[in-house]
Amino acid sequence: MFKTLLHYRYFILSSIQNELKSRFVRSKIGFLWLIIHPLAMVLVYALILSALIQIKLPETAIPNAYPIYLTAGILAWFIFSESLSRSLNLFIDNANLLKKIAFPKMVLPIIMMGNVLLNSLLLLVAILVVFAFLGHFPGWQILWLPMLFGLTLLLGTSIGIILGVLNVFIRDIGQIVPIVLNFMFWLTPIVYTITIIPEAYQKWFDLNPMTHLVAAFQDVLLYNREIQFSELFGLFLVSIGLLGLGFFLFKRANAEMLDQL
Repeated sequence: MFKTLLHYRYFILSSIQNELKSRFVRSKIGFLWLIIHPLAMVLVYALILSALIQIKLPETAIPNAYPIYLTAGILAWFIFSESLSRSLNLFIDNANLLKKIAFPKMVLPIIMMGNVLLNSLLLLVAILVVFAFLGHFPGWQILWLPMLFGLTLLLGTSIGIILGVLNVFIRDIGQIVPIVLNFMFWLTPIVYTITIIPEAYQKWFDLNPMTHLVAAFQDVLLYNREIQFSELFGLFLVSIGLLGLGFFLFKRANAEMLDQL
């Protein structure tokens, strides 16, 4: 696998570059839109929810803690939802490429992950600038971010590839998943804290993998705490298992997929 990726490295890099350019080919401010959209989302939530809901964050006396808490959660959600949504339509969007050009199909998820990672890094830079403006500077725990980025990207991609294969045969899946993602966003402690949920229901939130990843981003970026490594290692093993299942389904359905595309 690594030998194949190394052989096609220029194809992968040029594809990432071309996709980035094509998205903003006639835009005046180009890639800045990648940052503006999620930051606008943070601004709306921070202004409205801060005014309507008196959210008190435990274990911190940091001024402007709520916008920082919210931004850290949205960064995690952005990586997950982008990687899952793009994987969902990965094979349909690249139907012509799959039919006309002979190349290892495994490079398609790598190109997609490269684009999501690049967009996420640009967003992170913008977020750190906002944090500095608010007078907050994350501690050394920020060194955990590369691992959190990789794990969140792996989880979103592994689920997305499974759904992407199924979406080729059952196009309703492509319509259902955005609805599920909307519900999942509100069932993840991003705009609220888990402590406002009645204790009897909190255990159900633990079943949501994004609860743990969002909490890890908030620990690192707001609370300057170390991550709960044992919880995330379990999530890593699940993600690897889902990724293996996704590639297994793709390999088994490869011939039929080309007929359906």
